[in-house]
Amino acid sequence: MKISARNVIAGTVTEVKNGPVNSQIRVDIGAGNVITSMITTDAATDLGLAEGKKVHVIIKASEVLLGTDD
Repeated sequence: MKISARNVIAGTVTEVKNGPVNSQIRVDIGAGNVITSMITTDAATDLGLAEGKKVHVIIKASEVLLGTDD
């Protein structure tokens, strides 16, 4: 698989919450870090996502927002 995105992080699915339209997928990327992604339930099914499956988190965004408590 070749892609243009440069932010590709390997991880393991730790949780899949399927809804009627969207699914929430939690991916452990190591060192206590977890990335949560919302994708369509059809896509989650097509990818065969389940706890323990090895995946690549691919981040392609035009902006990244930051916030502080100040």
